[in-house]
Amino acid sequence: MSPVSRARKKAAQPSTPSVTGLFKDVLRDFSTLGAEPEVLDVELLTSEVLGQWWDVEVEEDEAPLGLELIAFAARKITPAAAALLAGLRVLAETEEERDAAAAALETVLGRGIPEPEWAADLAAVTVGDCWRTGDVFGDESSLLCVFSRGGVEHGLLALVDFTEGGRIRDVVVVDKPHDVLSEMRQQAADDPELVTLERVLPERAHQLLADGLAATDVVEEPDVSEDYARFHAIALAWIRALPTPEPSPEITEWPEQVREEVVADFIGSGLVEDTEATRFYARLLVDYGCETEPGSPLRVGPEKLARFLESLLDGEFEVDEAYEDALEPALLGWVTWAADRAGLPEAARVALLESATEFLEEFAQDEDSTLDVYFDGSEGIEDPAELAEALERRMFAVPTVYAEIGDEELELEPADPEQRRLLVIGEHPEYHEALAEETFDGEPRMRLALKTTIVDQLWADEPAEVWQAVRRLSETGQERDEIFEHLIDALSAQLTEAGEHEMDYDLDDYRKALGDLA
Repeated sequence: MSPVSRARKKAAQPSTPSVTGLFKDVLRDFSTLGAEPEVLDVELLTSEVLGQWWDVEVEEDEAPLGLELIAFAARKITPAAAALLAGLRVLAETEEERDAAAAALETVLGRGIPEPEWAADLAAVTVGDCWRTGDVFGDESSLLCVFSRGGVEHGLLALVDFTEGGRIRDVVVVDKPHDVLSEMRQQAADDPELVTLERVLPERAHQLLADGLAATDVVEEPDVSEDYARFHAIALAWIRALPTPEPSPEITEWPEQVREEVVADFIGSGLVEDTEATRFYARLLVDYGCETEPGSPLRVGPEKLARFLESLLDGEFEVDEAYEDALEPALLGWVTWAADRAGLPEAARVALLESATEFLEEFAQDEDSTLDVYFDGSEGIEDPAELAEALERRMFAVPTVYAEIGDEELELEPADPEQRRLLVIGEHPEYHEALAEETFDGEPRMRLALKTTIVDQLWADEPAEVWQAVRRLSETGQERDEIFEHLIDALSAQLTEAGEHEMDYDLDDYRKALGDLA
């Protein structure tokens, strides 16, 4: 994507202690617009306001914050309220909120406040050319749509990530779209065999943007830029000016038979040995493609390969230790086969193989570093199978060495009991504020303490019945959080008071309770 420095700059936003305080600050911001602001400045301010709660989840019995803000503004008899409601009438992200803002604006205007002169110009943009540049592999693409209003051109620039089904990871408004287009042309000219540039129909651009934003917005914690939320509302409003979008591609899930046929085709290419391990990795790659990019499961690119290996390293796939040596030849063979199938130019094939080789080297180093993180060398485990089992157990207990507590992002050492406790706390941000205020007590504190105890038990494999119970519960398809709830219940049922603020449990009864979990 072109430099974000071309994007409109964000004004500093004041911190607010409450929803009411936030709403008052919003009206104060709109009161500073003046009588004749630039229409784009109104759109950007409205979009920034909406972006403040773009990813805020609302309980079923609560009204969305957008509707609450509209109701708050409807009670005011000020030009600022009229300006805010005029902006929300056009840029609010749901039809319900836009209708509510229109009705509220009529109420405010009925009290004698004049409608802003610029209100009719909001999102009234004329569509210009749309351009797309991207890597020849199809991992990602920068999409530029040019819009004009009153003889002034602006651009909407979005980064589309096809390794995640076409999600939008970044979107900004740019002041000089033709400068951005010049940069895109230069990128393609500098590396014509690896970078593509094409003009796209506005209908196609509409489809990519609408589908990409929708796909991103349903993800619980999407990987997006800091600007994504800020420009989200204005992006939705401007793309409504584009022609009717092209139909979204129909995606049919590949059945078992098709997936096996692809594996057979790959094995039959002669690029790899026909072994059980090679077939395993080929099927893993097919399944990964179907899950992450169902519209193009066999597309191959550096970023897609990197994410596949990250998933492998993170333990998302269960891999037999006997298959580990087959990963490199299987992946390199797959890259060659998939690149040939896609008709990639020679330079792209070479670059892809180089990237795959580098990723595999990094993958091997990461595996070694993972062992260093989870073992301090005092365990004396020499048998590879026993070591793999111990690593799996400890990674189940502590799946990450990173924790975000308050405003701090920490990288911790799970071998240290105190740091391991912080990693457990990091998994529960809902308790962080109470813990900091030392008001955290009762059952939540007890269950967090019990979870920490169980993590320590899994780390030491004492009692061994804890890990045995985990394996049984995992085989039933239960997720990690569910399994921990069962383990906590089993330990909690055995607790007895051992003194003031102290608890104890009978080990034999605990082992029996663990044995009953299934």
